[in-house]
Amino acid sequence: MTNDETIRCPWANADPLSREYHDAEWGAPCHDERRLFKMLILEGKQAGLSWRGILRKMDTLCAAFDGFDPQKIAAYDEAKVAELLQDPGIIRNRLKVNAAITNARAYFKLCEQYGSLDSYLWSFTGGRQVVGNWETQELMPATSPMSDEISRELKRFGFKFVGSTIVYSYLQAVGVVNDHIAACAFGKGAALAATAKAESATAK
Repeated sequence: MTNDETIRCPWANADPLSREYHDAEWGAPCHDERRLFKMLILEGKQAGLSWRGILRKMDTLCAAFDGFDPQKIAAYDEAKVAELLQDPGIIRNRLKVNAAITNARAYFKLCEQYGSLDSYLWSFTGGRQVVGNWETQELMPATSPMSDEISRELKRFGFKFVGSTIVYSYLQAVGVVNDHIAACAFGKGAALAATAKAESATAK
């Protein structure tokens, strides 16, 4: 339980790390290219695990993977892979380590065509956040037609660990989709206010 009266999505009450992530990052529209890449890699690493586990290892993961700089990761060789697999601070799964390297290289292919991961992702919504406004957490879908399409395209570019479920979770994480439940303080009302503020600033 939290120590304040703020209503949050139920999963955010699991522990302080989850609560902080929920309040500050999850569902907030992101246009930072490095973070967009980082979160795509991390969502793939989460496969079969819990996001709480990723949050607990966040600092060591960022350090081990050079701050998720795609240019540096794309240059990793077998010696670097062997080094990473000895690091207890990361998810020591060879497939996932290799996928990070593969995805860094695929990232540059995608950018050649679309300019950036940011412009690619937000082109699916015309730059506007999709707000789910679900009554309960249980009603949230695990995939959507958009995540299906993005998954197919990312695989075409050579990305790994980008099934539709992982992609949908990624879209939630970087705020292309806002799936805070309706009663959550960070839900539809907050999303609409943020959108109105952004549009007002753009109009000036």
